Amino acid sequence: MSATSERPWRGVYVATPLPLRDDLTVDENAYAEHVRFLADRGCSGVCPNGSLGEYQTLTADERARTVRVAVDAAPPGFGVMPGVAAYGARESRRWAEQAAEAGAASVLLLPPNAYAADRETVVAHYREVAKAGLPVVAYNNPHDTKVDLTPPLLAELYGEGLIVAVKEFSGDVRRAYELRELAPELDLLAGADDVVLELAIAGAVGWISGYPNAFPESCLELFRLATSGDVEAALPLYRDLHPLLRWDSKVEFVQAIKLSMDLVGLRGGPCRPPRLPLRPETADRIARATEAAVAQGYK
Repeated sequence: MSATSERPWRGVYVATPLPLRDDLTVDENAYAEHVRFLADRGCSGVCPNGSLGEYQTLTADERARTVRVAVDAAPPGFGVMPGVAAYGARESRRWAEQAAEAGAASVLLLPPNAYAADRETVVAHYREVAKAGLPVVAYNNPHDTKVDLTPPLLAELYGEGLIVAVKEFSGDVRRAYELRELAPELDLLAGADDVVLELAIAGAVGWISGYPNAFPESCLELFRLATSGDVEAALPLYRDLHPLLRWDSKVEFVQAIKLSMDLVGLRGGPCRPPRLPLRPETADRIARATEAAVAQGYK
């Protein structure tokens, strides 16, 4: 399920966490190894510097180096779609330009989120970042940004040539159908792990996801079945994985995914503040769900 050069945002892109050492410095070698691991398992690409990658806690140098590490580790045909979110449009544009210089093929962009921006502000934000020249995938996460990229607004951004796709994280599957009516050529990408089946049925052509970090092969199979229309085969797998997938939409999603990675023998590790270690009862729930998935043969 490799990314295509024509549309290097389709398929299963993994929003990658950033491996940190015990002193909370970035382990670039471990990150490069994880990028290669995901490529070897058949994923389409990675999205560094998203929320799962704790981009808000990185220095400018760490953030730039993370993109370069991902691009350098990516084999031919494997996409890198860095997150370029920032409080200011000009700063987001600079990150998009840095991604282009590093060799990334597309970028993932939240709307301005310093405050509840209006339509004109959102459009101006995407106009500015589009000047960098890379295809822009919009990221709709109204829960965290307090800015909602509604189907009419997404259709406007697409109609102006500012975006090529949207990572839809609102959780409202009904939007997929309205979006197809308003902008049928705009690519819909599932953005939340716990509604991937529903969005795939509704026409999603990609999935920007968190839990393939721990279970890449099973998540790939789930998306393949869902997008091929074999819902009967996809549903049991979806039900089995859902106790894990739903953590992608919870506040503790970074810690949860890193814990699952640790438990399956991959490098998860700690998080930087303000994220704290999981409460024991929460960690136990995630551990039991992870161990159950492993016991069922998922990987």
